[in-house]
Amino acid sequence: MTQDDSSRDAEAFGAWLGRQLRRKSMSQSDLASALDVTRAAVSAWITGRAMPRVEKIHQIEEILDLAAGASVTRDETPESSGYVSWHHRLAHSDGGRELGNAAAFAFDASLAITAREATQNSLDERWDRTRPVRVRFTLHEISGERLRRLQEAILWDDLAPHIEAAGDAKHKVGRTLADGLHELRETGELLLLRIDDFNANGLTGPEYDDGRFAAVVRRQLESRKSDAAAGGSFGLGKATIWGASRFGLVIVNSTLSEPFEGLRDRRVIGRIDLPWHELNGIQYAGPAWLGNRDPLREPAARSWWAGERTIEELHLQRQSSDPGTSFLIVGAHDPAGEATTLEEMHRVLVHGLASGFWASMVSGRGRAPMLEASVRALRNDQEVVAEERVDPHAYEPARARAVRAFLDRTTVPRLSRSDDVVELSVPLTVLPLKTEIHGQPVEHRAVLLVTPAAESDEKANRLIGMRGNRMTVLDRPVTGIAIGSPEFQAVLLAGTAAGSEVGADEAAESFLRAAEPPEHNDWKPTEDLTSTYARGATTRLKEFRKTILATIRMAVKPVDPVESNGAPTALRDLTSLGLAPVPRSKGYPTVRSATGGVDESGAWRVRVEVKLPERDDPWVLRPLLRFVTRSGPKPEARWASLSAETNCEISGDILVCSAKERNAIFTGVSDVASHPTAGRMLIVEVDLVQAKDVGR
Repeated sequence: MTQDDSSRDAEAFGAWLGRQLRRKSMSQSDLASALDVTRAAVSAWITGRAMPRVEKIHQIEEILDLAAGASVTRDETPESSGYVSWHHRLAHSDGGRELGNAAAFAFDASLAITAREATQNSLDERWDRTRPVRVRFTLHEISGERLRRLQEAILWDDLAPHIEAAGDAKHKVGRTLADGLHELRETGELLLLRIDDFNANGLTGPEYDDGRFAAVVRRQLESRKSDAAAGGSFGLGKATIWGASRFGLVIVNSTLSEPFEGLRDRRVIGRIDLPWHELNGIQYAGPAWLGNRDPLREPAARSWWAGERTIEELHLQRQSSDPGTSFLIVGAHDPAGEATTLEEMHRVLVHGLASGFWASMVSGRGRAPMLEASVRALRNDQEVVAEERVDPHAYEPARARAVRAFLDRTTVPRLSRSDDVVELSVPLTVLPLKTEIHGQPVEHRAVLLVTPAAESDEKANRLIGMRGNRMTVLDRPVTGIAIGSPEFQAVLLAGTAAGSEVGADEAAESFLRAAEPPEHNDWKPTEDLTSTYARGATTRLKEFRKTILATIRMAVKPVDPVESNGAPTALRDLTSLGLAPVPRSKGYPTVRSATGGVDESGAWRVRVEVKLPERDDPWVLRPLLRFVTRSGPKPEARWASLSAETNCEISGDILVCSAKERNAIFTGVSDVASHPTAGRMLIVEVDLVQAKDVGR
């Protein structure tokens, strides 16, 4: 055995020995005394710095009432021995009372919201980024022997008196508890909802200190998500899982992506969120945990490593060895009261997943989706509604088509067919953080996809916005559409979902995350946004939203009618950056849009889309960059560089647009030396003139 192997074996033995001492309520000093060794020796064993001699190991097994060889196999003490129990938090000594978990009331409670928040958390915890995280919702109504076995496994007889004591009809949570107990006793049936995720990190980390386990099981309003692309940021979403139980009762089984105490599989703990109550003359704060007694933190409970039989009795068997977590919601219901049968709940869950995560489930050519999700319903292990894997193309055909086209790079410059997807760019200026003394604004280019609506779409002409994990955040109608415009669907991919420029994308991701309320259903001014970013952040966000809508309206606007003299009936709008397209008569290229800004060097960087009349020969043009003045001639700037993007080529300062194309896009950077004054003090416009006698 190598030195590394010996070290790992000592660490595994130490973690195992620590668990056995806790279960026996024996301290290290007690064990040292029984073995006639020093306290320091026992400490070295438990911390994995040393291993006891063989004869001492045999004595340890005898003292802890373990079978011979248990220290080698690392067998755990049988759970039937009474080590697992409910541990209730005592009431505050100052008389303070919580009559429910306030975090659970931060949302409009419903089964669909529970599905959204749970799935968002699973997406945020995706482990292997090359594979989708798989989420499975199982509704299971049990009665008779199955119900009795579950009640025994969760020590229901010990818990029920606390639920009954907390069921005070004078309080909202108390009424729900009392109603749940009444229905259970009347019907003899209990509804379970199990939420499994696979290829997720699992509840890693220590029992009480910082980590995923403590953040989910022990703490409120704490989010351990450091990834800017994470959907959650408030630590509120997990409360909806407990809120979906009539009793506030959830049992958890987690397979860890990284070991704790040398183990990974079947880390189990239960938690119930009750309001303050009094039982047998003792006042309790409300929350309680099902687990092993921790003698060092009385009356606290630690998670335990459950056996396979216990997992089966708890209805927490996992389909795969992939890391992830299973939440068993005991006494599940739809808090909104809209779904009462298994069939109705199944439908609510499927539609909720499709509505919130259709884009996360879209795959590209040679690229796996971020998410796979399914829902099934059982009654006493018999299938009531077959498992349905949510298909984004069935529920959101037009929008899913748009995202698929973006991933496959099959977007087109203009809409001409019913399955076309136009890809446009929308700028977002991200201001520096208040903590960045010398920080500079960053320009992010969000991706806007526009496609004709499907015939089955009940609501057309809508904008759906999302960021990194592609969960639906923004969902609103687009008004002010020109008469004659086709019905459409628009999808905005912002932040890291745009995949254009890493630094700017990540900056936008954090900016928009700060602009989301706890419900994650909008981008708007929030306290987090204004307290984190430099002054003007709210203005930049409003400009972003306004530009999105303006860009959509322009994308679907019918071709301008032409007056008898050949001139367009309307001039193009000036952009918010002051880049003014110059109208021309029919038959000549015009600037459709021009966007950009001043970079750190003081140069103007612009992106120009040119509208081209169709003809068989190429258009040969010279783009001009001029500075707008109140009167007199407009100074012209030189180009430091020009770059072709779509349907064109650059030859020196000449733009050659491809024949038979209806649009072209190029970008340009101005020569700072040709500016009459600092670029930030100027407004520019882009014009096009015909470049005669210029060869290709």
